[in-house]
Amino acid sequence: MPSPRRTQSADHRAALGAYGERVAVRALTDAGLLVLDRNWRCRGGELDVVARDGDALVFCEVKTRTGTGFGPPAEAVTADKRRRLRVLASAWLAAHDHHAPDLRFDVVGVHVPPTGPVRVTHLRNAF
Repeated sequence: MPSPRRTQSADHRAALGAYGERVAVRALTDAGLLVLDRNWRCRGGELDVVARDGDALVFCEVKTRTGTGFGPPAEAVTADKRRRLRVLASAWLAAHDHHAPDLRFDVVGVHVPPTGPVRVTHLRNAF
């Protein structure tokens, strides 16, 4: 059984991630994107946000951090994660009847500092 401290930490990370995704979705919709799906899951993993931006179908990975000691949030999307997101995007396309001439992979970084405003960075066509 995990210790109460570990559970609280995991609960805190989950709450922070959920908050970051809500902030990211708001930023995406404010930028004119139409959100089609959130937290879509399959056996291979989860897509945070799938959206439409004009003629492009956009698969967005959201990364939320409270500090920048390990770099900005968007830097947490590793080569392995990018490969997994491409596989998940293929699975999403196979499961849905959405067609678009363009596919795009974006990263939305959400920095939630201990004090001050939340900062959102939207990297279009990040990989």
